Amino acid sequence: MPRSAQEEFPTWVGFVFIFNLIVGTGALTLPSAFSHAGWVLGSVLIVVLAFASYMTVTFVIETMACANAIQNWKRLQFLKRDRVLEHDEDSNVETMTEPLLVGGAGSGSAVDDNLTDASVEHMPLNIMYCRNQYYSLSSKIELGEMANLFFGRVGRFLFYFCLAVYLYGDLSIYSAAVAKSLRDVICVHNHSGNDTDGDDVTIRCWEDSALSRFDTYRLCLIAFIGVLGPFAFFNVQKTKYLQLVTVLFRWLAFTVMISIAVHRLVAAQSSQDPPIIPKRADVNGIPYLIGTCIYSFMCHHSLPSLLTPIANKRKLKSLISADYGLIAAFYLSLALTGIFAFADIKDLYTLNFVPNSDQDSGFLKAIEYFLALFPVFTLSASFPIIAITLRSNLQTLFLDTTQLESYNFFLRRVFFPL
Repeated sequence: MPRSAQEEFPTWVGFVFIFNLIVGTGALTLPSAFSHAGWVLGSVLIVVLAFASYMTVTFVIETMACANAIQNWKRLQFLKRDRVLEHDEDSNVETMTEPLLVGGAGSGSAVDDNLTDASVEHMPLNIMYCRNQYYSLSSKIELGEMANLFFGRVGRFLFYFCLAVYLYGDLSIYSAAVAKSLRDVICVHNHSGNDTDGDDVTIRCWEDSALSRFDTYRLCLIAFIGVLGPFAFFNVQKTKYLQLVTVLFRWLAFTVMISIAVHRLVAAQSSQDPPIIPKRADVNGIPYLIGTCIYSFMCHHSLPSLLTPIANKRKLKSLISADYGLIAAFYLSLALTGIFAFADIKDLYTLNFVPNSDQDSGFLKAIEYFLALFPVFTLSASFPIIAITLRSNLQTLFLDTTQLESYNFFLRRVFFPL
C-alpha cells in the first residue's frame, strides 16, 4: 500500500535500521572463526561475502522496483478502463435521447472518440513518466507478494516454506539468547565445568532463593516477549527510537572491545612475553569459518519494510554502500584485533573480557556486565523487524493485500501478529 507522509523517515534513520538488522550477535563469533581458519582467509571471506551480499541487495531492490511498476501499471489501467466505461455509458444515454436523424457525422465522431479513449489504454506512457513513477518504491511490496507475481505454484510454496522456517527460527533463537543472557546476568551462580543445561532446573538463581535458573530464564523470556512482542502489531517505523538507542549501545560495545584489544597489543610491545602470532590460513577451519560468517550480512528479507519508508530514495545506493562498508570495517577490526591480542579466543568473544573473580575494579565490573548484555541490545533491535516481516508475509500468503481494509479488524491487526 502507498505510504503516508507520517510513515516516512530520513535517510540516516534507514542507515541505522539496516545496520542494526545486519549486525547481530554473530559478530561475536568472528574472532574465534578467524583464529581457526587464519586471519588472511577470514579477511578474504568477509570481503567476498560483503560484496556478494551487496550485489544481491541490489537485485532485491530491482525486483521491488519491477513489482511496483507492475502494480502501478495495473492501477493505471484499472482507472483508464473505468474512464472508458463511464464514457461509453454517457454516450449510450445521449444516443438514446437524440433523434435517429442525428446520425451521420456526429455518430462517427462519437465512435472515433470512444476508439481514441480505448486505444489510450494500450499505449505506453512516455519514458520520463515510466522512470520517475512506474519504478519508484512508492508501495511496500513484501517478498511474498513478489513471489506471487514472479513465481509459479511450486516456487511460491518453496519460498513461503523457506521464509517461514527461517524467520520463525530467527525469532526462537533471538528469544532464547536474550532470555539466557539476562538470566546469566541476574543470577549470581556460575556454572562449574561439570554442570549441564539440565542442572538449571535444580540450581538456585540466588542463595536461599526459591527460583531456579530455569525459572529465571522463563521469567526473562516472558518479559522479553511482553516488552518487544507488541511491536509486531505495528509497522517498522514505530521501532525508530528503539533502533536509535540500541545502535548507540552497539557501537559503544564494539568500541570497548576493540579499544581493549588495541591496548593489549600496545602493552605487549613493551613486555618481555613473546608476541602472539595467529595462523594466516588453515583450510581445516574453512567449514567453521563459513558456518560463522555466512549470515554476517543478511538483511534481504526485511528490505521492503526498511527501504520503502525512506523519504529520499535517490541516496539508496550510497546508503547501502556506506552500511556495508562500515559493517565490513567493524567486522575486520573486531576480528583482527582480537586474534592478535588474545592467545585463546573464546567461541563468544565477550567471554575474553570477563574480569578475574578477584577483580575489585568497579570499572571492569561495569564492562563485564555491559558486554554480557550485548546480545540483549543487538537482538532487541532485530526482533521487532523480523516479527513485522514475518507478519507481513503471512498476511500476503493468506489475505488479498489489495483489499486488506475489507477484512475485519481482528483478522487484520490481531490474528497474524499473534
